Amino acid sequence: MAGRPVIEYYFSFISLWSYIGSRSLQALAKQHNAQIIYKPIDLMQLFSVSGGLPVKQRSVQRQAYRLLEMERWRRLRDIPIVQHPKYYPADPSLAHRVLLAAIDEFGHDHGPVHEFTRRSLQTVWADESDIADPATIVAVADASGLEGSRLLERARDEKELAIQEDALTEEVVARNYFGLPMYVYRNEPFWGQDRLEMLDEVIRSGREPIRVD
Repeated sequence: MAGRPVIEYYFSFISLWSYIGSRSLQALAKQHNAQIIYKPIDLMQLFSVSGGLPVKQRSVQRQAYRLLEMERWRRLRDIPIVQHPKYYPADPSLAHRVLLAAIDEFGHDHGPVHEFTRRSLQTVWADESDIADPATIVAVADASGLEGSRLLERARDEKELAIQEDALTEEVVARNYFGLPMYVYRNEPFWGQDRLEMLDEVIRSGREPIRVD
């Protein structure tokens, strides 16, 4: 009998498209009883080695079309979005480490871990709060059912958590992935939240992963 589906999920709390797909990913995982392996990474570092550009360094044409796509997907996913968040791009590393500390204690399947991930993305892209602010991180963690202050202390004090975030960033680069969100199922990558339907199809059908040499 086939085992439980496992979805590796590379993302960042400041990734717009990770936010847009966040609810749909969790719904897909629930539908298939799949496990999501959360892998927060340094998006700006990924950009620097893969040819990507931060939003404000892109051409005016690409910036304009991005706003159009934001509005389309806001309607399709039925979610709130602030087009120009006040605190974007904030440094999400401390919040990423809080997430990693929570995973270390409770595992990826823990309900509050799912909720903290979703709420942290929402904090940037809908609530327009500062995900780099320790007080904000604690409030989001507490609202998610986690012990925010204690996890924040771990995130600040334990170098292993920073090393882990760096290692995940190195991992995504080593696998030749270049953007977020990146969903990986049985080593087949799906780049972008608009590939969630393709991810759903491969899990549903049970087909063999596509390999391209």
